[in-house]
Amino acid sequence: MRKYVEIKKSREVLRIVLLILSGAVTGILSGFFGGGGGMLVVPALGAIMKMQEKQAHASAIAVILPVTAVCAVVYALRGVPLGDAFPATASGVAAGGILGAAILNKLSNKVLSFIFYGIMIFAGIKMVL
Repeated sequence: MRKYVEIKKSREVLRIVLLILSGAVTGILSGFFGGGGGMLVVPALGAIMKMQEKQAHASAIAVILPVTAVCAVVYALRGVPLGDAFPATASGVAAGGILGAAILNKLSNKVLSFIFYGIMIFAGIKMVL
């Protein structure tokens, strides 16, 4: 029984370390690319935490908001201007986020997964070409 508890604790520590590492990589890439960390957080939450697709997407959104805010502050402190497109883009992102969250509730995990990974593959191919 004691050995079982030790193994369980070791797995929990490993899981926490993996979450911290995946979070750090996501933060670095979000800061570097200006967002897009959800493409990393969703698969990581699925693999590490065994979350269902909808739960992983909802958690990723909750994680990405503070990461994005921190990155924006760092950029601003370093003198990088927001640009003229900020107000319109921010409005569109807010409206799209609300609409996306509403649509998320209506999709099955399987359909959501198909759409998400399809977009990731499409984006990857587009970037290469």
